[in-house]
Amino acid sequence: MTAPLEGVRIIDLTAMVSGPLATMMLADQGAEVIKVENPAGGDFTRSAANRQGGLSASYLNNNRNKRSVAIDLKADEGREALWRLIESADVFVQNFRPGVIERMGFGEEAVRAHAAEIIYVSISGYGEQGPYAGRPVYDPLVQGLSGLATVQAGSDQRRPRLVRTILPDKLTGVTAAQAITAALFARTRTGRGEHVRLSMLEATIAFLWSSDMGSQTFVGQELPQQEAASFQDLIYATTDGYITIAVQSDREWQGLVRALERPDWAEDPRFRTAQSRQIHIDARLELTQSMIRHASSEHWLARLDAEGVPCAPVLTRGEMIDHPQVRACDIIHEYDHPQAGRIRQARMPARFSSSEALPLSAAPALGEDTRALLRDSGYDEASLDELARTGVITTPEEPQG
Repeated sequence: MTAPLEGVRIIDLTAMVSGPLATMMLADQGAEVIKVENPAGGDFTRSAANRQGGLSASYLNNNRNKRSVAIDLKADEGREALWRLIESADVFVQNFRPGVIERMGFGEEAVRAHAAEIIYVSISGYGEQGPYAGRPVYDPLVQGLSGLATVQAGSDQRRPRLVRTILPDKLTGVTAAQAITAALFARTRTGRGEHVRLSMLEATIAFLWSSDMGSQTFVGQELPQQEAASFQDLIYATTDGYITIAVQSDREWQGLVRALERPDWAEDPRFRTAQSRQIHIDARLELTQSMIRHASSEHWLARLDAEGVPCAPVLTRGEMIDHPQVRACDIIHEYDHPQAGRIRQARMPARFSSSEALPLSAAPALGEDTRALLRDSGYDEASLDELARTGVITTPEEPQG
């Protein structure tokens, strides 16, 4: 059995999270991803905090199943080495600021001269046009500009709040991976390679629209302010922790009433319909919390589940890893990394019936595959020795920088 993307070669010039996550997802599905890095340090995340064996968790968690070549692209010999790799590639991915890749000599037109049918992918922060196009960008800036921070606050009048995970970065990676596979599929029908362009800002705004932009959906009927129905969340404190309960339908509401042994709520006019329950959401949530706080999480989860009420425990990171549902789905895997030691990661979430999931493979050391890949591209040992001597390429056994 072959992996879905086996035989696809991807040249990956991305760094940080959005690009590396996209290409790691494709590597997990069988693509050969060649991560091209500067010999003087490589991807910045290699040196991020929380490190073991010289490698950071951030680098390890966004670059598994890849191969690494360390090439100085400022040198003519380095650029020639990359051209040789590009000639056998199906996809070229970069996430430099707009204009940078062209100045490096690897813009779309130049790349197509070496690989006419290649899928060329440009990931940016704000997009390739407009007043923000050339600005530096990080995840919090996109959260602010996209409206996500205001959505997270719950109301336009509340102080904006950042989501406590780099959602735009990761969402852009997922969106890019999907777009690349779509472009590969289109090429099988047309024979032409697409230029896929996307930005963190575009991916985030599109993501928000399906559930958080109702106030801006009807043209001419925009709501002047997105008001929150409630500032309370659906987290309930028990005697020994927290649980979450989500009730939508009348059947689920009746189940909650039975589980909490409050039949009077079923007759309360404030709660008789889904619409009235939403109007009186604060009262409903406060009453629910007033009952939940008097018993344990295990007690309430059992009662709620018996009545068909959607509920779940609220877990810490460590508790999640050992939860029976997570274990049953075999989501978390452990393996040995040659530098970082024993590590734990979530497997590729999608499973394919016609192929086994690839085993998790260690994120590569800087330049780990430089010699092997360039040898396959036609370089002999003497030429590789000379490139290494002059610092154009680096392998783990050679001094870096």
